[in-house]
Amino acid sequence: MIAPLLALLAAAFAPAQDRAVFRTGVSLVHVDAEVVSRDGRILNGFVKDDFRVLDEGKPQTIVSFSAEEEPLDLILLFDISGSMRAVVEGVAAAAHQGLRELRQGDRVSIMVFNTRARVVAPFTEDLAEVEQSIQRDVLGLQFGGGTLIQAAVDDAALRFQHEHRTERRRAVLIITDNIGMRTRREETVVRDFWEADALLSGLIVANPAYQALHTVGIVLGPQNLLMQAGMKGIAEKTGGDTIRSGDSGAAFQEAMHRIRSRYSLYYEQPEAKPGTRRTIHVELAGEAAKRNPKARVRARTGYLAPKPETR
Repeated sequence: MIAPLLALLAAAFAPAQDRAVFRTGVSLVHVDAEVVSRDGRILNGFVKDDFRVLDEGKPQTIVSFSAEEEPLDLILLFDISGSMRAVVEGVAAAAHQGLRELRQGDRVSIMVFNTRARVVAPFTEDLAEVEQSIQRDVLGLQFGGGTLIQAAVDDAALRFQHEHRTERRRAVLIITDNIGMRTRREETVVRDFWEADALLSGLIVANPAYQALHTVGIVLGPQNLLMQAGMKGIAEKTGGDTIRSGDSGAAFQEAMHRIRSRYSLYYEQPEAKPGTRRTIHVELAGEAAKRNPKARVRARTGYLAPKPETR
């Protein structure tokens, strides 16, 4: 969320981008953004002056900007509950094409979950090893058990909180049918993603069995009804998005592309009491807004003012 000055200087390496003059001791708020048309298509070709950022409703000056430049730390989070084996097999078959959306220097880690989340492969830049790990370490597991989706994505956010902070963009891509028991408050999960400076994206694969489960739940009573886990709301507040598809392979590649092709915006953090929640709104400005009157910008909706660093 708040990037130290030295890390930003290290990240600001693309000569074609505008460069800002930084002052010692200045903390910057980092926002990843993507522009989408009314029908959901990703729009590209934008520059720094095409964006307007509001913090608590007040316009902010964008002091650093990049497009697809920052290296990526990505957690692939696979749902391995009983209904998901065919879905994960589809993703595994398309892993080679999907991972081609990444660049040299990007790192990927793999986590899985059902009633609990766990790491099966640490962060690595070896994308061939990531592909093999999906085949070996994920598909080699026994699928089954419950589906605690919100707890799992929260665990992924907390993992990022314990990773050393660098200039890398951070993202979690969950592959799931989005059917499970709600286990944590949306507000709590979103807060943890804000603190981790990470976005959540979801690949939600249609589950033909859901309607049958829904019907059984109605017969047995509301307490037994499996619920849509609310991933869309969490993803949107972190600046991510969700893709719904019956073709897990093609959707995996599209989800990877969307995560990799975002814009990174930085602005100076306004004075605020540490720990307070602050709102962010990003929109198109000037001629870009006129050219794309129905487009909108996906970006996280807030952050927590950081506490002073201890030395």
